[in-house]
Amino acid sequence: VRAGGRGLQQYPQLNAQTNGKSRTYFNAGDVGVAIGGGKGLVVPVLRNAETMRFADIELAIVNFANRAKNNQIALEELEGGTFTITNGGVYGSLLSTPIVNPPQSGVLGMHGIFDRPVAVNGQVVIRPMMYIALTYDHRIVDGREAVSFLKLVKDLIEDPTRLILEV
Repeated sequence: VRAGGRGLQQYPQLNAQTNGKSRTYFNAGDVGVAIGGGKGLVVPVLRNAETMRFADIELAIVNFANRAKNNQIALEELEGGTFTITNGGVYGSLLSTPIVNPPQSGVLGMHGIFDRPVAVNGQVVIRPMMYIALTYDHRIVDGREAVSFLKLVKDLIEDPTRLILEV
């Protein structure tokens, strides 16, 4: 969520909406976080996620998860998201294609961390790997911005020092 919020600040096309004729860009990253609820998946929204600290994000998601199990998420908590993050990895997903929630312009899918063979300095070694996927509305987001956003998120997840130090 924190890495995604940083990405939304740098690539505002992913924090936008279209109705086909006009576009709306948002300053705040109101990030929907997909959570398994009592009656299925719900996507409550973390308001101004780009300003939240790690601890605040974690507490908010835990709170949403606990309330989702008991179907206690209010309708207004599910509305107004500008971008969505989903984590199929909690269900064992290796890779999937997340579906954009219109009118949002993007959704980031995160998946399980599994040991995979990778090449390092010409040698095949086993490393923990997590695939991430970005689905986006090409009417708003160009491929260059999408890939740049995805690379930024990847870099921040692999080395979260800048996020932790808030620099």
